Amino acid sequence: MINPKDNDLADLNKVLKVENLTINDYEEICKRLKRKPNRTELGMFGVMWSEHCCYRNSKPLLSEFPTKGKNILVGPGENAGVIDVGNNQKLVFKIESHNHPSAIEPFQGAATGVGGILRDIFTMGARPIAVLNSLRFGNLDKTSNVDLLRGVVSGIAHYGNCVGVPTVGGEIDFDDSYSGNPLVNVMALGLLETNEIVCSGAKEVGSPVLYVGNTTGRDGVGGASFASSELTTTSLDDRPAVQVGDPFVEKSLIEACLDAFKTGDVIAAQDMGAAGLTCSSAEMAANGNLGISIDLDLVPSREDNMSSYQYLLSESQERMLFVVKQEKINFLIEKFNKWGLNANVIGEVIESNEVIISHKGKIVARVPTSALSDDTPVNFHNVIKNPPDYLLKKWEWKENSLPEINEQKIFSLKENKTFSYSQIILQLLSNPSIASKRWIYKQYDSQVQANTVFKPGESDAAVIRLREQTEKDKNKVFSGVAASVDCNSRWVSLDPFRGTIAAVAESARNVSCVGAEPVAITNNLNFCSPENEIGYWQLSSSCKGISEACKALETPVTGGNVSLYNESKNKDHKITPINPTPVIGMVGKMANVEQAINSEWKNIDDQIWLIGSYKSEITIAASSYLEYFHGKITGRPPKIDLLDEKFCQSFLRNAILKSFVVSSHDISDGGLAIALAECCISSVKGANIELDNDLNREDNLLFAEGGSRIIFSIDKMKEKEWLNYLKNSQINSQSSVYIKKIGNVSSETLKITIQDKNICNIRVEELTEKFNNSISDYF
Repeated sequence: MINPKDNDLADLNKVLKVENLTINDYEEICKRLKRKPNRTELGMFGVMWSEHCCYRNSKPLLSEFPTKGKNILVGPGENAGVIDVGNNQKLVFKIESHNHPSAIEPFQGAATGVGGILRDIFTMGARPIAVLNSLRFGNLDKTSNVDLLRGVVSGIAHYGNCVGVPTVGGEIDFDDSYSGNPLVNVMALGLLETNEIVCSGAKEVGSPVLYVGNTTGRDGVGGASFASSELTTTSLDDRPAVQVGDPFVEKSLIEACLDAFKTGDVIAAQDMGAAGLTCSSAEMAANGNLGISIDLDLVPSREDNMSSYQYLLSESQERMLFVVKQEKINFLIEKFNKWGLNANVIGEVIESNEVIISHKGKIVARVPTSALSDDTPVNFHNVIKNPPDYLLKKWEWKENSLPEINEQKIFSLKENKTFSYSQIILQLLSNPSIASKRWIYKQYDSQVQANTVFKPGESDAAVIRLREQTEKDKNKVFSGVAASVDCNSRWVSLDPFRGTIAAVAESARNVSCVGAEPVAITNNLNFCSPENEIGYWQLSSSCKGISEACKALETPVTGGNVSLYNESKNKDHKITPINPTPVIGMVGKMANVEQAINSEWKNIDDQIWLIGSYKSEITIAASSYLEYFHGKITGRPPKIDLLDEKFCQSFLRNAILKSFVVSSHDISDGGLAIALAECCISSVKGANIELDNDLNREDNLLFAEGGSRIIFSIDKMKEKEWLNYLKNSQINSQSSVYIKKIGNVSSETLKITIQDKNICNIRVEELTEKFNNSISDYF
């Protein structure tokens, strides 16, 4: 079947390598076509059969996710998920990655990551209302990582600020595993403005196919294949595979598309993202169980002498493909021209299930739609039955292997000297992964559209007021949504199953901490090569963790993104995989956005309380304290009891809605001491904390993680009502959940005592200085 001497396919192996295809793939393509593919068709298969487009390695795992629920309107399979948030309003949301492009061209890679996810949102008929991001970089002691961080943040800020969508929250972590392969995951939310959700399936044979938006150039050719391969020392040669974005064109495209969708004259819509015109045309046809015919001579181009291969694989930004009503075509073209955008009929819907492409008067590609879209290859991998030996050895780690505490001082295994607890708290606060990210979020416009309730850094989750663009009633009670992106990649690397459960639980906990009810998730699965048996085991275990947590917390999966081959190869061919990083984007709803709270203490003498679970483990193992203070990345992450987790969150939300709780903050990186310090810093108030020594070590009490724990403050004017509420609440019947007062808000100092022993006494100004200036000092 294979004939390497064919003129069009000379040196077959070399061509297949360019397209990221195998010999087996080529034979399957020949079987599907019942002939040999030409060079253009081979390029189409290369992008559509990539992991980035067809999830060929992860599809069997993704199929196990829970995807249905009472609030779910659209689940996986469309451009984005859609949920019902009440008041006849619908929220559209999704997360996507732009990892490899950002590694070699950080500014444009990150900028176009924002642009791409925004198009997924407004393609459904929703106005984008918020952006969040989840970022990973190597440690900042390397200049190359500082440069990558600067470029990525600038790219996100440039695109988001110019297009007029607020960047309202996110997370960032630093670890050496990301030095050659940073992660740039962007989540977007939108409020549906159309009466009907706009879907992507083509309908009505003979309907025109309308190309709208920017022109097509050679930028981004082969981007999907590039995103599905490892990064090497020669990856800089792939800069042409990185797209170039124009946020001002995107802004016009948002307004023009929403205007067009409201007419009801657009039958189907698809963003030209990964794999460009190839993917958008094939998916529209397949989703409608029809075919599509495209004439490339009608595609608006910005460069001369482009080949059919380049037209079809270009990932030039700010482009969309519509199927529209025949009688409304001129009307729609005028709408887009009014916004200074191209609008050209480039084809039509056909009855046969084929994608037919013509160029210069000749048919240059003819491929069954199923072969490109819904019947793509699946790679099955054997999952190792037991955790790898190196992890089993790490799980044996015990807290008694740490140095003994002597007169409230402890010896650091990393620094080889002793530190007081106050010094440890300040050291942890200044670690870039824990420290304030204000240097980053100060570059983002978080207030545009005037619906952002809390600025970044003020609350555990972003809160957005759901207000229509035309709403003028200032006295109206507005509903809201909360959103959070989370993943403790250290925990996932040490136990993918437990670590991913914790990521789902923490994202839900953050949403609950502002008073919103968690509803659904989108996820971005960032992993190394699936051909690596440990890498695939990590992915498989993580997916099981998502399924278990989402079922227990009743937060179905509405879609997301899989990004594999996140690893770097140096000049000696040594491969460094990233820490497995399944980022969870959680959204929640609340009936009255004015009831939302943040993490800042409110009043001097307000009581500070702690809620948690006896069944959810609390341990120093796998903690930030163990890594950043002792230099050890070891131990097994704590197990979370999901039923108790759900109860704690529900109890807190109810107490917030009854106006007892006026601030709340989950306990995560750095443990209880760091959570308390963060509340003091954000509010510029202190706290007097008295703890019982109910754990075996003082450092465990201060810095251990886990336990489904949340700290919150109670309005001092409602103490009696609060105690009565507690007495009559369901918490008394939940023996595995505890709730206790641990202190009160003070004026200037964080003071912690354990069994009447003064453990730390740090002025808020000192906490703030360490916390706020850590990252900015690198610049």
